[in-house]
Amino acid sequence: MKRLQLLAALWLTALAAVAQQAIFEKHDTRSPQLNADGTVTLRIKAPEATKVSVVGDCISGGRAEMTKEGDMWTYTTDALPAELYNYRFYVDGAEVQDAGNIERSRDVRSFMSTFIVSREEGDKGWLYQNHNVEHGDVSHVWYDSPTLGMRRRMSIYTPPGYDKGKAYPVLYLLHGAGGDEEAWLTLGRMAQIMDNLIALGKAKPMIVVTPNGNASDDAGPLETGLSKKEWPQKTYEESFPDIMNYVKEHYKIKKGAANTAICGLSMGGYHTFRISMLNPKAFGYMGLFSAAVRLDRSQKSLEEQLQEHPEAVEQLKALFDAQPKLYWIAIGKEDFLFGQNVALRSYLDKMHYPYEYYENEGGHIWRNWRIYLSMFAQRLF
Repeated sequence: MKRLQLLAALWLTALAAVAQQAIFEKHDTRSPQLNADGTVTLRIKAPEATKVSVVGDCISGGRAEMTKEGDMWTYTTDALPAELYNYRFYVDGAEVQDAGNIERSRDVRSFMSTFIVSREEGDKGWLYQNHNVEHGDVSHVWYDSPTLGMRRRMSIYTPPGYDKGKAYPVLYLLHGAGGDEEAWLTLGRMAQIMDNLIALGKAKPMIVVTPNGNASDDAGPLETGLSKKEWPQKTYEESFPDIMNYVKEHYKIKKGAANTAICGLSMGGYHTFRISMLNPKAFGYMGLFSAAVRLDRSQKSLEEQLQEHPEAVEQLKALFDAQPKLYWIAIGKEDFLFGQNVALRSYLDKMHYPYEYYENEGGHIWRNWRIYLSMFAQRLF
């Protein structure tokens, strides 16, 4: 018996040593290195490589060849404005992450290393960082969706002080195609944005709910084909009251449209467009970020689709008859969905439905969507 106990103790000791091995591994690569002149130096150790390049939104032109210095390959960017940046390396054609940088994120199926540049308090980079302010909490919860016939997962941010008993308004924040319930937390920096805006007094404390918008999946990441699931008979838009019912039952929220907002990017903008039409008195604030605006999968114009879907015309009328406090549309000039948003605005103008519009540079990118969330959150409640 003692011999077995000794063997077990030795096995556990060895297991613990292996588990802790990463703590003692040394990485002699300093990357990324933020320089005093505003540039950033990226490095990767690849002594046997013949060609190394770096790809990312911090690179002028999107891609650059790196220079070999001994065992190390380096590249220094131009001076960068305050922002969150992403990049990855290609070593002799093979995709490689930066071993010197533990910060990374996943966008659909692409992994990128990330870093943040900030020049001063309150700039975009500062807004996306953690600071010595009061922090909210993020929970990952499972809820029943009778409409879709499954238990599903979503992430919920509660503001600082939530545990003290006060009720708060709610923002439902929806991701785009390929994303999931963690996309706004990682790529969107939602928790940091909300913590910092609340601390600066620029946004009111609120609960932020980020559900999984893929109706066929219970949780992210999106199915990769390893398993096949039947597509639900009902749509995500039709199932949205299941989400709202869970939040009402499990969180201290202020009731009514004046205390309820919904917004989303791309596919999430489409969901916002349709969910608000199906629930015309539920939301006092709606935000469409680079939204896909359509009623069906045809290539017809929005005007033609509305003619073929008279129920949608009535739904939009009911939505604006309810006099929402804010219907906010935002999109970049180079966004491939720009034309759909022009068509939506044209129809709203024709019907004299009030909305606000924000247009900036850039395309269908997270850099814009973080800006839109930062702006929209300051307009709520």
